[in-house]
Amino acid sequence: MNQGRVLEAFRLESGALTDAVSGLSEAEWNLPTRCAPWTVRDLLGHVCVVIDWLPGMLDAPAPNEAKVSAAEYYRPDNRFSPQTNGARIALAQDRAARSVDGAASAEEFTAIWQQVDRLCRVQPAGRTVRTRHGDAMLLSEFLLTRVVEVAVHGLDLADALGSEPWLTSSAGDAVLELLLGAEQTAAARKTGWSRPQFLRRATGREPLDDTEAAQIERLGIRWLALG
Repeated sequence: MNQGRVLEAFRLESGALTDAVSGLSEAEWNLPTRCAPWTVRDLLGHVCVVIDWLPGMLDAPAPNEAKVSAAEYYRPDNRFSPQTNGARIALAQDRAARSVDGAASAEEFTAIWQQVDRLCRVQPAGRTVRTRHGDAMLLSEFLLTRVVEVAVHGLDLADALGSEPWLTSSAGDAVLELLLGAEQTAAARKTGWSRPQFLRRATGREPLDDTEAAQIERLGIRWLALG
């Protein structure tokens, strides 16, 4: 996927998330989410953590060539093991605890994604990076995984808050293309599901009846291992 397009999706979706969490009450920050044991504040802490890997990756030497795509990044190996998930939970909670209140958490998230946006905008097309898991990837492909994080966890946050989802069309389309391939995204729209409905169903966040499960199967979705 084009690096400029992915970065624009990242910028718009992150900006929408900033708008959504700015002004939340402390009670709202402490609401539980479906990503137990995280609260709203913890879950935003997780999103901060996964975006904040990028500055260090860009400072490190670039691999000679990319070997892993965004879809392959989500392969079910030890990065999604119970031990790694436990570390992921602790990192998010530690990150959330750094902020004195919810408003500070929102400000930290905004500062992080805006820094990443600035850093990525000056990178050349074809730039490669190495992830903390050792994967050599195109920056555009790794950025796509960050769009997944902001978009899908944005749905989790909206549901926890009882809000209408703020999923942007650019991020929704980018994640749909990752899940289905470019050739099948038009077919996905014919299901009649909104982008939030499709992503909830395709990531196991919304139960499927037999007809819906058959529709998903016909589309040939790329199931992603998500921590």
